[in-house]
Amino acid sequence: IMNAFGLIQIGLILFSTTTISSLQCNHLPLQQRKVIENSLQLLDKMGKKFPQQCQREKMSFRFPEQVLKPRQKETVKVVIEEIFQHIFYIFSKNLTLAAWDGTALEQFQNGLYQQIEQLEACVLKKQPHYFRSKEVNRLKLKKYFQKIDFFLKDKQHNLCSWEISRAEMRRCLQLIDKVIRKL
Repeated sequence: IMNAFGLIQIGLILFSTTTISSLQCNHLPLQQRKVIENSLQLLDKMGKKFPQQCQREKMSFRFPEQVLKPRQKETVKVVIEEIFQHIFYIFSKNLTLAAWDGTALEQFQNGLYQQIEQLEACVLKKQPHYFRSKEVNRLKLKKYFQKIDFFLKDKQHNLCSWEISRAEMRRCLQLIDKVIRKL
């Protein structure tokens, strides 16, 4: 009798966690909008206004907007997760010359990381075949973020290169926000 009762309890726990996680997945667009809104505020809080001395160094990275125009909601989630991973990667290294507020930067990184985890949990359930069919988009994204990474390395991660990259990430997050609002 005890074994059957134990199994029922385990079953209920598994059922409730599955239900909770699928509820989280259903509310993901709303959550993402909040995370992006928060991330944009943190990007602003991290640094002050764009430094005057960096104005002439502006760089055009050309975000591949077509990657955010797939037909399926699930595909958009996968693309956004990938973008967040790239942003997280860029904002996780060689930040010594970026004169930013450390707390805001840490909150920004943590927010991205949590969102990546949630997106991974939701996307893996529904779209295991995505990556094979959308390799072209993945390559476009990779090239875009590599340009930013190479730019930072080329400028030896100086203040202006970080400020230009921060402005670019702001644009990137604003594009994602537009897409999420349409979902």
